[in-house]
Amino acid sequence: MQVASTLVPNKNLEEPIALSPLIAELKAAIAQDLVPKVQSIDLEGVYPRDFMQRVGALGGFGQAVAPEFGGAGNGLKAAIQVIEAISEECLCTGFMTWCQIACAWYMQCSDNTYLKTNLLPCIATGQVLGGTGLSNPMKHFAEIEKIALTAERKPDGYVLNGLLPWVSNIGTGQPFGIAAKLSEGNDYLMAIVSDRFAGLSLRENSHFIALEGSGTFSCVFKEVFIPDEQVLAVPCADYVQRIRPGFILTQVGMGLGLIADCINMIEATHSRLGHVNCFLDDRAEDLAAELAIARLKTYTLADRLSQPDVSITPDLLKEVIQLRITGSELSLRAANAAMLHVGARAYLQGSKPARRLREAYFVAIVTPAIKQLKKMLHHLEQPLMANG
Repeated sequence: MQVASTLVPNKNLEEPIALSPLIAELKAAIAQDLVPKVQSIDLEGVYPRDFMQRVGALGGFGQAVAPEFGGAGNGLKAAIQVIEAISEECLCTGFMTWCQIACAWYMQCSDNTYLKTNLLPCIATGQVLGGTGLSNPMKHFAEIEKIALTAERKPDGYVLNGLLPWVSNIGTGQPFGIAAKLSEGNDYLMAIVSDRFAGLSLRENSHFIALEGSGTFSCVFKEVFIPDEQVLAVPCADYVQRIRPGFILTQVGMGLGLIADCINMIEATHSRLGHVNCFLDDRAEDLAAELAIARLKTYTLADRLSQPDVSITPDLLKEVIQLRITGSELSLRAANAAMLHVGARAYLQGSKPARRLREAYFVAIVTPAIKQLKKMLHHLEQPLMANG
């Protein structure tokens, strides 16, 4: 099934592809259930649980999940397009959609049949909402910070200790993925956990300039026993290589949606301010052309990653990383341009362009941030430089 938004170009970047039934239904749900709540999500930190569950019921979270585990089996491109459509209205909710899809992706890529059979269908359909606690591990594997959790082997499982500062799209009973360093040796494990495990508590002690309604908590682990049936992989080096490209590429959907909305805001100023906005550097038509290219590259890479026999080569990972960098940088440019094109009205408290600017910084800062992506890209290019 082909899923696309009204702004998705065809391969010639000229004519839009028609809305799929899923995205048409999703856009109706966005207009009905999400648009009225965007201000309260952004300014009051309201978590849009009902809307998230409606997305799940429509099949939005299960696009990349195999049909035998409650999904549609349409691959990562379809999942990205769901994130994109929601982010076009609210990046906070688009981010939570990414978290849900990432949680499903971890299980989809795992060899753990228990999680695939018992939990993955619930995540794919939105019956259970879940998140991802891999910000710290992804930074650790990129040699940026120390691992936050440690795991000690016990009969039939592991005992975990430590503190994860920020985990999103979670709450009471909502599962999320984690990684921990084994107390013996240099290996790691990855697992799915929740505060239903004794000793794991959630604390909400941070407030953000955007994404306030994202269900973000600090997670404290004190002698938390995790049974083997919850383990995604151990050791997890090969598993991390499998999930990392999809983890990074699906985030681009957030930027694609935000950029599209910024272009719409710029175009809406033409009749009133076109005579002076024409002197600004970033114009709607220029941004739209760059967006079309970025979107096409994203969808093409997503189709490649969705192939069952895909080989995660350094070159493929470099393409994914570079595209994620492009999505961040174009998000910042588009949101900045929207502020300048709208002008003084954008500077009013609660304005949409101001919210989009705050959200654009999140696209650039969320793990992996631009600086981490460029560090990863530099590391991947070192062998080429050494041989060149």
